[in-house]
Amino acid sequence: MRQGVHSARTGVPEPRPGAGEVRVPQQPRAVDAVDSAAVDATRERGAPAPGAARGEHTHCEQPMPQPRPAVQRASVRGQILDALRSALVTGELKPGEVYSAPALGERFGVSATPVREAMQHLAREGAVEVVPNRGFRVIRRGARELSELAEVRALIEVPVMLRLARTVPGERWAELRPLAEATVRAASTGCRATYAESDRAFHRAVLSLAGNEQLVQIADDLRRRAQWPLIGAQPRLARAELLADASEHTALLEALIARDLDVVPALVTEHFRGGAGR
Repeated sequence: MRQGVHSARTGVPEPRPGAGEVRVPQQPRAVDAVDSAAVDATRERGAPAPGAARGEHTHCEQPMPQPRPAVQRASVRGQILDALRSALVTGELKPGEVYSAPALGERFGVSATPVREAMQHLAREGAVEVVPNRGFRVIRRGARELSELAEVRALIEVPVMLRLARTVPGERWAELRPLAEATVRAASTGCRATYAESDRAFHRAVLSLAGNEQLVQIADDLRRRAQWPLIGAQPRLARAELLADASEHTALLEALIARDLDVVPALVTEHFRGGAGR
């Protein structure tokens, strides 16, 4: 019979692992005077610390670096999410169609995992819905939903815009002119996705003057949802239509600088109801 080894601490025989058995390392414990002496003695002889032979943590170990693959995967997922959002705005992902993560992964040159994670994010935003064992279906949206979004946005943003029009000085509004001009340049490209991003950047900057980050996030989410194409709509709007929508930003700034409290709410409401940026 195989003899046990007596524990130095309790005197109770400690069984040795037999063939095929896996020894589970002991949990780290406080170092008392006996352990400290043992560690000091082994260090003087150049031998490894007692815990090191068992794979336990020792004080001389270097901390393990954070795993890089997780960061890289998150970066890829973010890029795929941006690409999918652009595809939604431009109509490349068509309302009512089902798309699988593997197929989209081949399209973007990545594995299915970051695509699936990005599509699940879009499902939480309401852009797509999960179809078990098939993939993700792009939500079919009609004019009524767009009208409801415009109403909700007006209820949230018009009072804020009126308050800002009364309190923010004209020179502060003038500082936003470069963003308004950027929307015009984006519109001139004729690309709906490029214009949508520029449009949202302008409106985020305007609302950020209220100092309410929750308001900015909610309004941005509503604006993104309003930019998704409707059933049967032509997603690739004419360049002239994009430019007309962009010109409303300049008109809004001029009204804010002039503190025209009658024109500001009318411009904001109209901007929500029509145009490329909605």
